[in-house]
Amino acid sequence: MKNPIRNIYITFFIGLVVFVIGSFLHNGFNYESTNSLLIAFMFYELYAFVLGYSQMYFFNLLSKRQWKKKDVAKRIGIGIVGSVLITIVGLFFLRSATAVFFEKITFEDFLAQESFKNYQFGIWITLTIVAVFHVIYFYNRYQQNRIKEQKVIAGTASAKFDALKNQLDPHFLFNSLNVLTSLIEENPENAQKFTTGLSKVYRYVLEQKNKELVSVDEELQFAKTYMTLLKMRFEDSIVFNMPEQALNPESKVVPLSLQLLLENAVKHNMVNSNKPLHINIYEDQDYLVVENNFQPKQIVKKSSGVGLNNINQRYHLLTNKKVNITKEANRFAVAIPMLTKQISIMRTESRSTLDDSYVRARNHVDELKGFYYGLISYCVVIPFLIYINYSTSWGFQWFWFPMFGWGIGLVIHAFKVFVTEGTFGRRWEARKLKEFMQEEDENRWK
Repeated sequence: MKNPIRNIYITFFIGLVVFVIGSFLHNGFNYESTNSLLIAFMFYELYAFVLGYSQMYFFNLLSKRQWKKKDVAKRIGIGIVGSVLITIVGLFFLRSATAVFFEKITFEDFLAQESFKNYQFGIWITLTIVAVFHVIYFYNRYQQNRIKEQKVIAGTASAKFDALKNQLDPHFLFNSLNVLTSLIEENPENAQKFTTGLSKVYRYVLEQKNKELVSVDEELQFAKTYMTLLKMRFEDSIVFNMPEQALNPESKVVPLSLQLLLENAVKHNMVNSNKPLHINIYEDQDYLVVENNFQPKQIVKKSSGVGLNNINQRYHLLTNKKVNITKEANRFAVAIPMLTKQISIMRTESRSTLDDSYVRARNHVDELKGFYYGLISYCVVIPFLIYINYSTSWGFQWFWFPMFGWGIGLVIHAFKVFVTEGTFGRRWEARKLKEFMQEEDENRWK
């Protein structure tokens, strides 16, 4: 069993609580002497350690078994029946050993005066502890399953984002080599210049493709260089217009988005001197727009599915803002969001959900543990204070003050942990946190 020191503490406190409860029920804490009180306490602790470790070993065996979701009732039933049987058998051997070796009576006399009544208190305590254990066990299991599910979702989203970025490297190189092949046949001199320019452009691809966001100024500069390469092939068949820099130097877009959109415009439209392709890049509020005159090719090669789909999916994983596509009779435009918040890690909806859910679950578990520790301490300390008050000055019952003061604190703690609805409940707190986070996002994601 894991955490042996913790198990010793738990068993000791259980024995202490059972000793206080048992003493009040059986003799009202009326012991003949301090020595008899200590002896009774030692016996209670002995029973607690023997039965407690037997129960822990039993539940450890149950936990190692692979249970299906439909076996919850079976798991609880086996746990309760097994715990009761272990308690009865353990109490029998402990009581018989105490009678024979401590009280010096024969085993036959012990059996003759033994009755089920002697086991009722032990069974009642066992059922109470088992019930608490099952509540904690299944609650922790539920939280662990929630966390595992969210980790799978976030891991899938992260892998998907990396896969989308990794598409860009071979995709760009493949298409650039196709252009170079065409130039070698059509214009060898431009092919040589294209090769030199391609090395500079490809360096940018390698440097930027692993980033979530890059500045708009960097993308505009890269788009200008990329269009210079395309104009080596198409010459005056392409008319290109774009700003030198962004209005807001802090604005950002996903890397290589302009290159993919420019490539799509050339790929899907007729490009010749009679019908030149006009491509304009401009800002429209919080969007960067790539617009071209719509003159689709009659025969289009089968698409690789990287371009626009890649941009859409990467933005979907990074922000709630959408990529807007406008298709008209003579005009086609794609508007990509410009973001102004710098991020150092990937902000995906699923990753955010994981982080928020995990933090809330972790905090709730910590609060729950704190409440249970406080409740156990209350159940141990208050009876002990009552005993001290009873033994010293029962005429002035001062134990009521710590009992009610501490009890009010426990009630407030329980409200915070268990109440979800209403003012100051956990859902109210979550709603307020969400409102503040939305306000912050509105101020920062612009």
